[in-house]
Amino acid sequence: MITALRVITMTLAVGASCLAQDGLAIHGNNKQVWAADANKIYVSACSAIEREFRVNRPVRPRVTLIVGARANEAYWKAREIRLTKWDPYLFAQGVVIFAFEELLPERERIAVASRAVGWPESTVSIESLAKQQPE
Repeated sequence: MITALRVITMTLAVGASCLAQDGLAIHGNNKQVWAADANKIYVSACSAIEREFRVNRPVRPRVTLIVGARANEAYWKAREIRLTKWDPYLFAQGVVIFAFEELLPERERIAVASRAVGWPESTVSIESLAKQQPE
């Protein structure tokens, strides 16, 4: 029983770290010093988005972290967070921004926008209905 519990615990721990690795790539100097923190913050930021928006599926955006850049920047198309030095707060903000975009992928954004355009045209005021009623 105890052996089975250890195996399950180890499997879950390895699975959680694999989830982080699937979406997060890390590049930079002295990576061993802050890479573990980056993985923890990545998973934590994604989990926070899931809880905040009550998402029932894992949100794990593809993000590349580069430490040692010339400026603190986020590149949308490349999905990169570039930091001059390791800053857990800036990194978490970048992950949240990329995770937020994953909540509503482009196809769903287009569908929501189409509904938003159609809704005003599908409503009718009571006054206009009253004018159409024969007396």
